[in-house]
Amino acid sequence: MVEATDGEAIAVLERARTRVDQRLDTLAGHIAGEVPGPLGAALAYALRSPGKRVRPALLLAAYEACGGRNAAADGLATAVEIVHTYSLVHDDLPCMDDDALRRGRPTTHVEFDVTTATRVGYLLVPVAAEQLARAAVAMELDPATVGSLARELFEAGGIRGMVGGQWLDLEAEGRQLDLSGLTAVHRGKTGALITAAVVIGGIAAGATDTTLAALRAFGSEIGLAFQVADDVLDATGSSRVLGKTAGKDAVVAKSTYVGLLGVERARAEAARHCAAAIELLTAAAVAPGALVPLARYIVTRSS
Repeated sequence: MVEATDGEAIAVLERARTRVDQRLDTLAGHIAGEVPGPLGAALAYALRSPGKRVRPALLLAAYEACGGRNAAADGLATAVEIVHTYSLVHDDLPCMDDDALRRGRPTTHVEFDVTTATRVGYLLVPVAAEQLARAAVAMELDPATVGSLARELFEAGGIRGMVGGQWLDLEAEGRQLDLSGLTAVHRGKTGALITAAVVIGGIAAGATDTTLAALRAFGSEIGLAFQVADDVLDATGSSRVLGKTAGKDAVVAKSTYVGLLGVERARAEAARHCAAAIELLTAAAVAPGALVPLARYIVTRSS
C-alpha cells in the first residue's frame, strides 16, 4: 500500500523526471544528428527510454537538502541517469540477463541488434562524463570538486560497483546465496549508483565530510532497500505494470531476497533498510528534505 507521505515523493520524482528528460531528449537529438546510421539511432533510443528517475531525484534531493540551489545540478542528475541507462542496456543483453522488455518497450538489442546495443552501452559512459563536465562548468565548481564527482560516478559504474555486482550476480545463478552473499552482490549491482547519486548531490552542494558520510550510509541502506523491493515486485507484479518481464528471476534461477526469505520477510527486510537509512540521517542531524519521502517511496512503490 502507498502511504500518504508518498505524495511528496511522487512530486519530487515528477519534477526530477521533467528536468532530466528534457536534457536527455535534447542530447538524444544531438547524438542522432551527429552519429550516422543505426548507432546514432540506437544511442538516441536508449537515452529516450522512459523511467521513474529515482537516482536523479535522490541526487537533487540531497543537493537541495545540503543547501544547493543551482539549476545546472540537473546536468549532474542527467549524468547519473545516463550511467544507469548504460547498465540497463548491457544487463539486458543475451550474455547477461537476456531480456526483451525494459521500461515498457523492446530492449535496445531487440530493437536494433546485439552488436549495436553492446556499443551503445560502452559509448554512454563518455556521454555521461561529458554531461558531468558541462554541469560542473555551469555550476562553477573547482577542479578538486569535479574530480570528486567524477570519481564517485565512475567508480560506482565500474568494477568496484555495478560491474562487479553484476559479475557476482551472474555467478550466483542456479544457487541461492545467503543474506551476506546477496548483500555483497547488491551493494555493487544496485546500491553503488544509488549511493553515488546521493553523495554526488552532497559534494556538489559543498557538504561537510560528516554530512557526506551520513549521506553515503543513507544511500547504501536505500540501495539495498531498492533491490529487496525490486525482488518482491519481480515475484508479485505483472509485466504490464513493471514494464519489464515479471518472474524472470525464477526462470533463470537467480539468487534473490524472495527466494531466500519469502515475500513477506523480504518486504520486512526492505522496510528495515529504509528505517535504518532514515535513522542514519537523524543521528547525524542532516536535514533530510525530500530524502525521507523518497526512501519510503522506494519500499512502497508498485513498479
